[in-house]
Amino acid sequence: MLRVDTETTVVVRCQDGERLPDALLGLGLTAAGLVAGVGMVRDLALGYWDGEKYVEERIAEPAELLSLQGNLGDEGGKPVLHAHATVGLRGGRAIGGHLLAATVHNTAEIILLRLPGVRMRRRRDPTGLLGLYPEAAAG
Repeated sequence: MLRVDTETTVVVRCQDGERLPDALLGLGLTAAGLVAGVGMVRDLALGYWDGEKYVEERIAEPAELLSLQGNLGDEGGKPVLHAHATVGLRGGRAIGGHLLAATVHNTAEIILLRLPGVRMRRRRDPTGLLGLYPEAAAG
């Protein structure tokens, strides 16, 4: 992974074979907006929440990563990623959902916005989902 940090942003280029969301969780960010992501992925798992659990859609073939958006938060002191992806498939079809897993195919270019002064806390809702409970950070 290539990575550049500034006061407000983190820009990464993930290399072929890197795993998502692991690569993003490995950045160590617990308060960031995932504002842009493009590239290619393979061995993709997208999730659709059916009201009780995530139903997985698996795609093995390489696909264009058309959009990747979401945020990095904190669950019990550990980084947690909530991201949605849209991918383009052969024949011009597109599919999207909650990003559960993917392997970078060739490259993925991702831009994150740091959120200073915000705590992006995550905890289980009664629905079973991992809800966002943002707070102002102390100090």
